[in-house]
Amino acid sequence: MSTVYLSTAYFAPISYYASFLRYDRIVIEQWCNYTKQTYRNRCHIAGANGLLALSVPIVKPDTIKCPTKDIRISDHGEWRHLHWNAIASAYGSSPFFEYYQDDIRPFFEKRYEFLLDFNEEIRRTVCNLIGIEPHIEYSSSYSEPAPGETDLRDVIHPKRRKAETILPVQLKPYYQVFSEKYGFQPDLSIIDLLMNMGPESILILQNT
Repeated sequence: MSTVYLSTAYFAPISYYASFLRYDRIVIEQWCNYTKQTYRNRCHIAGANGLLALSVPIVKPDTIKCPTKDIRISDHGEWRHLHWNAIASAYGSSPFFEYYQDDIRPFFEKRYEFLLDFNEEIRRTVCNLIGIEPHIEYSSSYSEPAPGETDLRDVIHPKRRKAETILPVQLKPYYQVFSEKYGFQPDLSIIDLLMNMGPESILILQNT
């Protein structure tokens, strides 16, 4: 049984979901110390003005080192309203926005206390929409993977956005709303794939 370790992620990039089809066992890390500027609380979408980063504000931990599972979401700045408006603006003209908007919008209406719970509820919904059922487990402590297991916890990262630097394959280009203006933008949030490709999203993931 092949195993991969992943961090939790907010509307994770396509390479993250592609890994669900490559490994038999997915271990979501919840005990690592939370670090800023990662996909744990941010995603990238393609807007009319180019690449757009959406970040979920968090409550500053009481200690320097805080397990990811204990990170709380902040209500600062009406971020839910801003994120949904950004997604609706970016993908309102995409082929499948009307089809999926009722599945995605509730995440910006309900308040979640913990980032991990929020991210995992998103992941379960997205997996259901794509039509995949990965075998998910959660780490019981922070530890290094055993020999033969794959560690992508800090590899799938905003600073390494090109999929070929993450996985031993290259994500195949697909239709994007603003591709004529900016060209194909690789490894965006899974939202981008869903809104543009709909039920064919799973084919893109399978063929990477």
